[in-house]
Amino acid sequence: MKVVVNLKAYPCDPVEVATAAREVSDASGVDIAVAPQAAHLERVAQTGVETWAQHVGPVEHGSHTGSTLAEPAAEAGATGTLLNHSERRLKLADIDGALDAAQRADLDTCVCANNPDQIGAVAALGPDAVAVEPPELIGTGTPVSKADPDIVTDAVEAAEAVDDSVAVYCGAGISTGEDLTSAQELGAEGVLLASGVAKADDPKAALEDLVAPL
Repeated sequence: MKVVVNLKAYPCDPVEVATAAREVSDASGVDIAVAPQAAHLERVAQTGVETWAQHVGPVEHGSHTGSTLAEPAAEAGATGTLLNHSERRLKLADIDGALDAAQRADLDTCVCANNPDQIGAVAALGPDAVAVEPPELIGTGTPVSKADPDIVTDAVEAAEAVDDSVAVYCGAGISTGEDLTSAQELGAEGVLLASGVAKADDPKAALEDLVAPL
């Protein structure tokens, strides 16, 4: 299972979380990545943890003030990027452009989507992974695997129908080891989470509990 921890813009110490993630990953063998703010990419990457950008834009070098260019993200140490998170939505054409940008910079990609129909649409664009995240469950502590398991199984089927090489991750409300194993049993190959680790008093303990069932 892949675990991607999105730090969003939470007031956490990104280096502390990244160090904890690397230590737990090394000890458990579970693949854990951390997605910090763009300004913190280099510091997080220096911990040795797998580092992802929270977003890259569908742009090349040029007049794009305020955009996140893929190449500097990679130069700072990112090896992957999230795209189309529900808090940073993109048009389908812009997702396609951002995927091209990520490919130029040799970044792995995970495109988020709200439901199985959207999962099928974005899987057709050729990302490495897609993540189903009903926005109403994000940050609630109620995982989609419990609230509506069919969303996860239908998302897996939708992606497989388009391109069975695209991995499906489960997001929204993931916080415990039980949530992780439930997602796995429903066919997900990874999970996306944020507040369960980023807002934890002890991020390392939260990560240890998360991966313990594996």
